[in-house]
Amino acid sequence: MSRPLLLGLLGLGLLAGCFLAGGWRGAACGYLSAWLVLLALPVGALPVTIVAERFGKRVRERGGVEMLAALRRLMALMPVAALLGLPLLAAVPLLYPWVGAAPRTPLAALWFTTPFFAARVIAYLAAWTWLAFRFARPFDEPGEGRTVPAVGLHAVVGTLFTTDVIASLDPRLDSALLGLLVMTAWSGLAFAAAILLAWEEPEPVGRGRTPPGRGRLVPLVVLLGLWAFLHFVQFLIVWSANLPPEVSWYFARGGGLGRGLSIAAGIVVVLAGLATLRPGRPTTRILAGAALAVHALEMFWLVTPALRDRFVIRPADALAALAVACLAAALHPLLGGRAAPKARRAGRVA
Repeated sequence: MSRPLLLGLLGLGLLAGCFLAGGWRGAACGYLSAWLVLLALPVGALPVTIVAERFGKRVRERGGVEMLAALRRLMALMPVAALLGLPLLAAVPLLYPWVGAAPRTPLAALWFTTPFFAARVIAYLAAWTWLAFRFARPFDEPGEGRTVPAVGLHAVVGTLFTTDVIASLDPRLDSALLGLLVMTAWSGLAFAAAILLAWEEPEPVGRGRTPPGRGRLVPLVVLLGLWAFLHFVQFLIVWSANLPPEVSWYFARGGGLGRGLSIAAGIVVVLAGLATLRPGRPTTRILAGAALAVHALEMFWLVTPALRDRFVIRPADALAALAVACLAAALHPLLGGRAAPKARRAGRVA
């Protein structure tokens, strides 16, 4: 029996255990959270790759070839993530409170309907898949004619996706920053994963050379700093407005686990900033692993309190995460396995 088939059967078995442990609603909640972590890998790598493509010559001169190859390997997961997201469309009545509820505005009566919601999600995933294939290999002459519209399309799709799939789970928070915050978290997660995935390459030598690990640590610190700033601004706005629904949104995500995640995230951001003073390859990888764990838990922090009114990680969530990982590993050789070697070779040639 082949390895993908074994992984697929294991993933289905874990999903069955997830349903037994958490019921239909609990399993759907855990699956959505785990799927968002998987989706963050290709979608988060996409804007970083596009921007790096815009400055391709400088990136290559500063020793970013292997990082670009690793980011493109993550982008090859987009078809897998899109396919694994389709079962969630059947769970819309279990997840979203607007199903069957009276619409608050005439626009909501048209926008938040199950068929239109499903069509929009499929369109978002199709747009990201198209962008992932378009930037799977480096262009000879990137230019702004390709990169700027691609970043704009990603920003629009990411904002609408966050509003539809994440924000509408818990309408108590009315935030215009949530889309940008989630996209920044996704890029930080993907970049951290790329650091762990990429081979080490020789650092530039001679005039203007940088210490080992600095070329990967600094972009990670920038992404972490921007992400922390957006979280702070959103919390400051909610605190200053003091609106009961938005306050209750944060209270649901507090508790011991929520506060522990916040403290851990703050420690990671501060340590990453301090590490730039004396960068090193082992330090960069340790911080990348910590950032990856924090961003992954953040997806559960955003989703699970919407259905449980508190942030907890239950056995069904762990089983769902393992199931999504096994199913993605089983589907990757079929849907994304061919793109990864091409992306790796393209990065080396570039």
